[in-house]
Amino acid sequence: MSLTGPGVWGPPKDRDACVRVLRRAVELGVEFIDTADSYGPYVSEEIIREALHPYPEHVVIATKAGFVRTGPGEWHPVGRPAYLRQEVEMSLRRLGVDRLDLLQLHRIDPEVPLEDQVGELKALQDEGKIAEIGLSEVTVADLERARRVAPIATVQNRYNLTLRGSEDVLEHCEAQGLGFIAYTPIAKGRLAAPGGPVDHVAEAAGATPAQVSLAWLLAHSPVLITIPGTSSVAHLEENMGAARVSLTGGQLAELTEAAAR
Repeated sequence: MSLTGPGVWGPPKDRDACVRVLRRAVELGVEFIDTADSYGPYVSEEIIREALHPYPEHVVIATKAGFVRTGPGEWHPVGRPAYLRQEVEMSLRRLGVDRLDLLQLHRIDPEVPLEDQVGELKALQDEGKIAEIGLSEVTVADLERARRVAPIATVQNRYNLTLRGSEDVLEHCEAQGLGFIAYTPIAKGRLAAPGGPVDHVAEAAGATPAQVSLAWLLAHSPVLITIPGTSSVAHLEENMGAARVSLTGGQLAELTEAAAR
């Protein structure tokens, strides 16, 4: 989402810079890129195609449908089957592929039965247009209801060291062998404030606070991946450095305990 314009609405200020970020990400070993039709709207998918098509075989491009943007900060779930089908077809075109690696229902539309929303994605999967189906911002009950309609590969919920409201969903994904995609993965607030626990661990580990936030997530669960967004190569490289940060058991416990207070 960071690739789109100011306030993540409209075209980016520097499209070439966004292309450089994506190409550098793949150079650094990124294998999973997450986007959505509503980012821009539509801009992010187009930039991904410009930067990376034809896509390396090891890179998974995940997109989302079902959340409409009508202006900065204005989001509306739309899960009508005909609309979801239209958006999948358009994402295929914008990304330049015959099949989407992972299509996530961006939000559940409360005005449409969940079975109809997931059922349409299952129909598209059966037609070969979607490889895997995912959900975003769901509860355990939502997930299990959806799984009665179609196989669900992933859940994408907001989750980080300080925002742990989806802990039960993460634990359920672990038990069921499903992927958990943590968005907004960088910790904010008191724990990440100067002189706080994250800062303390970062200094001891020779890392930045953002890297510590990401490293904690990577160590927290074997089914969890993070999707830190950026429009800067320097910021991207900092985030990627989290994979080289090895936190001790004591440091992990310190952060977890601090977040529980």
